[in-house]
Amino acid sequence: MRVLVTERLSAAGLERLREHLEVDVEMDQTPDELAAIIGGYDAIVIRSATIVDAPIIEAGSNLKVIGRAGIGLDNVDVEAATRNGVLVVNAPQSNILSAAEHTMALLLAQARNIPQAHSSLVGGEWARERYQGVELHGKTLGVVGLGRVGTLVAQRASAFGMRILAYDPYVSASRAAQMGVELLDNVADICSRADFLTVHLPKTAETVGIVGRDEFAGARPGLRVVNTARGGIIDEDALIEALKDGRVAGAAVDVFTTEPVTEHPLFGLDNVVVTPHLGASTAEAQDKAGVAIAEQVLLALRGEFVPYAVNVEVGADIPEAVRSYLHLAERLGGMAVALAGRGIERLRFEYYGGIADYDTRALTLSGLKGAFSAVVHEPVTFVNAPLLAKERGISVEEARSSESQDFVNLIEVHAECRDETVSVAGVLVGKRDNEKLVRVYSYELDMQFSPYFALLRYEDRPGIVGIVGSLMGEAGVNIANMQVARQSEGGEALMCLAVDSPVPEDVLSNIADKVQARDARLIELRT
Repeated sequence: MRVLVTERLSAAGLERLREHLEVDVEMDQTPDELAAIIGGYDAIVIRSATIVDAPIIEAGSNLKVIGRAGIGLDNVDVEAATRNGVLVVNAPQSNILSAAEHTMALLLAQARNIPQAHSSLVGGEWARERYQGVELHGKTLGVVGLGRVGTLVAQRASAFGMRILAYDPYVSASRAAQMGVELLDNVADICSRADFLTVHLPKTAETVGIVGRDEFAGARPGLRVVNTARGGIIDEDALIEALKDGRVAGAAVDVFTTEPVTEHPLFGLDNVVVTPHLGASTAEAQDKAGVAIAEQVLLALRGEFVPYAVNVEVGADIPEAVRSYLHLAERLGGMAVALAGRGIERLRFEYYGGIADYDTRALTLSGLKGAFSAVVHEPVTFVNAPLLAKERGISVEEARSSESQDFVNLIEVHAECRDETVSVAGVLVGKRDNEKLVRVYSYELDMQFSPYFALLRYEDRPGIVGIVGSLMGEAGVNIANMQVARQSEGGEALMCLAVDSPVPEDVLSNIADKVQARDARLIELRT
């Protein structure tokens, strides 16, 4: 079998591949050049620069595996790969330690003005007074995103004698307490109390700009900011303004909204330390990534179980009766977590009807994939999904019953929080196995899934549908489908709207005020 390597891979990784496969290294291929040769290969190994999109995948007539030597998959069309039966694998744990250590390096470099002092001294100046720094000991570090990297940073900062605050709505209070971390309800509160702030989140519609003008406006004087996660999570324009007017004392930035970048307004500020996306750039991380991806590719080509397979639908040994429900379980997991919000303590997956006669563990894992895909920095797989739940102090349960509950088969997911349990349920209907949402909270529905749902809970009374429809129309949001469910006349009602585009936060807040809603949520499903 033949494998094509299109970017620099560690010598150890190449050696592992060459023990079993014919390996060609062809770097700097244009898309047309890659499309012309990909048909002769069984696997392709890439890093972040090679784009493997639908045309490339479709040109790969013999292609069985796409290996990404690292975490991110922004440059791989996973949906197209799945559609064509091509397994996508990555090396999600290869650079976690390197990223955490780089965060600490930038934290110290910014606090002690190390790059600036170095440049000054080699330039002929002895300017001790100009580069006075601050100690980490006794200071407060705010960690936004308490996943694997965030947790490692928190542990290392604690060793420096720092107090740790964190914002992560998907980490339980008990788990945070075990780590000696104080959880806060929002990023603004973190900024108002922290001396240093670091972000460790995936880049999603919800996290872009999560630290912006409002957060900086209420920041504690002297706040210093570090970003080694993804460009854009901290609003760059807002950060520049806050640095110039003194509300933020300094920043250390490894990632940018647009990369590569060699000119940027941050580069001209004396209180800023910048590096060119070096979080994973250690010899150890590159060796780990190279060897790990080689192992994954070899397992896949041998037809064995692949721990870091990203598109689980292509995995082996899943019964066809179960396979058809994988995507539904993933969507329900994502929706339950999005509705529950912060403080989830337990996820319970229940299976009813004929599907309960099968081993449903793959469905639970797929549900966990949906639950965590939007909230963690790395792709979620069968292997790491339970670990991600455990790291956040969330227990996972599974139950099965042959009773159908009015459906041939039904999947229900419960997200249990301290104050409330959120439940969502779905089914497959028709010859094409169309996915239907049939229950939210305790309200019965019959709706096709949509990329965007807006949900309102309010007191049932005349005129609400008209108010919501008018305000959505004024905001330019098209309603594809709407259902109202209630349990009694005049009691609480649930309105579920499938919309064609995201509802702006201020529009949803205005609607909630007008109808006196108990709560209003916009749910974006990525699956």
